[in-house]
Amino acid sequence: MTDPNMPPPRDPNDRPEVVHHTTINNPPPGGGGGGGSGWIGFLVGGIVVVLIIIAVVMLSNGGLDAGKDTNVDIDVDLPTPTLPEAPKMPDMPDIEPPRLPSPEPAPAN
Repeated sequence: MTDPNMPPPRDPNDRPEVVHHTTINNPPPGGGGGGGSGWIGFLVGGIVVVLIIIAVVMLSNGGLDAGKDTNVDIDVDLPTPTLPEAPKMPDMPDIEPPRLPSPEPAPAN
C-alpha cells in the first residue's frame, strides 16, 4: 500500500524511488475472549444443563403422569366448634353513685 498523503503519479514511468508500505494486522474473526462470544457459549451451555436436569427429574419420578390417579378417599370428620362460657359479671353493691359538681359557673359576689 502506498502513502495516502502522496498524490498519484501522472506518468506511469514517473514513480518515486521509495514507496512506503503500511501493514495492518487484523486478528482472525471470532477468536479469543475479547470478541464477546465466550459468554454466549457459557450461557447456552448452562441452559442446556438446566434443561437436562429438568428432563431427568421429570422422567425419573413419573413426571406429569404422576398426578393422573384421581381415586382418592378422604374422610374429614371434625367436631363442631363451641365457644367457651363467658365469665359472669360480679354482683354490684347497691350504692348510690357520687354526685359530681355542676359544670355551671360559680355565682358572682
